[in-house]
Amino acid sequence: MATLLVIEDEQVLAKNIARFFEKLGYLVEVAADGAVGVQTALRIQPDVVIVDFQLPGMDGLQVIRSLRQFDDPPRIVMVTGHASVTLAVDAMKAGSMDLLTKPVALQSLKDVVERALTERGERRALDFYQRRQASQASLDALVGTSTAMRSLRDLIRTVSGIEPTDQSPAAPILVLGETGTGKELVARACHQSGPRAKAPFIEINCAALPAHLMEGELFGFEKGAFTDASARKIGLIEAADGGTLFLDEIGELDLALQAKLLRVLENLRVRRLGALADRQVNVRIVAATNRDLEEQVRQGRFRADLMYRLKVFQIQIPPLRARGDDIPALAQHFLAQLASRYGRSGLSIDDSAIAALTAHDWPGNVRELRNVIERAVLLQRTGVLSASQLALGQPNRAATVGTTVAGQEESLSLDAMEREHLQRALTQCAWNVTKAARLLGISRDTLRYRMERHGLQR
Repeated sequence: MATLLVIEDEQVLAKNIARFFEKLGYLVEVAADGAVGVQTALRIQPDVVIVDFQLPGMDGLQVIRSLRQFDDPPRIVMVTGHASVTLAVDAMKAGSMDLLTKPVALQSLKDVVERALTERGERRALDFYQRRQASQASLDALVGTSTAMRSLRDLIRTVSGIEPTDQSPAAPILVLGETGTGKELVARACHQSGPRAKAPFIEINCAALPAHLMEGELFGFEKGAFTDASARKIGLIEAADGGTLFLDEIGELDLALQAKLLRVLENLRVRRLGALADRQVNVRIVAATNRDLEEQVRQGRFRADLMYRLKVFQIQIPPLRARGDDIPALAQHFLAQLASRYGRSGLSIDDSAIAALTAHDWPGNVRELRNVIERAVLLQRTGVLSASQLALGQPNRAATVGTTVAGQEESLSLDAMEREHLQRALTQCAWNVTKAARLLGISRDTLRYRMERHGLQR
């Protein structure tokens, strides 16, 4: 039931308005002056306030400004017997959604109040979804307490907070990581953790569209720019002005578009297709890829100058197999999330399942882990997820462990085996990182990350 507050010093009019809306099912309170009205609003938190302009003490504009300071401000409608263009403008600037002149037709007032309630509901829904998106994209959404994840969160916090003092676009960020490591989540965390959090976050997959369509999506076009351009379209770069543009799978971007993107990064201007003038933009580019961009440059598939421009800040996401301590916590996180989604309360994971999850190599990383938990949640019958329900098969590390010579005091931990494997590959390649990465089938950046993690130096 909606709550209505009427701030009106004409008692007869105030009673008529109150009686009219009470018959319609509203909860209505009346205040005879501005100061009392503001105090009443603090107490009852109304959905809509009808306020007169000429009031004892505070005038209507002062009341509106006070109401707009509330944490959840109501929708406000001003009524007056002395309407003018100047007053209407001042009322709108103060925060009134409409201005009605006396004598007020109650049916017209009812229409305005209903519209105010609709807009208030839409605003609350939008606020809810924005808060939920922010919570799901914050640093807290990066689950894990391993050293690698703590370092990752610290880096994101540092990078996202660096903004130029001259209001120019922030330096681009390049997010690298294997498939399924959570590059989009990191990109969103970079946006939500910095001063651009309330501005737009717009994303596009560079592999999703052919080059001629991707150009229109990124840069927009004017009406008549080409055959199907029946109306003007604002590009995503412009739409993200003031915020962040996330270019996923940047390694798949067409070479011609790479040149245009580099131009945007260099001169901070964008031109729609068919337009004659450039437009200034202030957008932070966050790009992500699972490809080795240096190898792409050598093969002529990626511009070296764009790669270096994007790598002003570089964030390397560790693969899940390098975050062994985080796997149980991630599994519990996904279990709670998916059990809530599918209405399967009371689910738990037993020790055998934890052991199986920890032993798995996770080539699909966090995405694979989530899919495994989702399948187990959907198929569970007992309320406790066991190793057999996860259907992971035999641990992929068994073959490696089995090669250990009997009686040899060699550490069988994953870290120790990985360090030895990396050192063997580097020695075989005379410590040429590029060749060793190619031999291991991983990117150069991934190898460098693992070398730093294990303290490997020539």
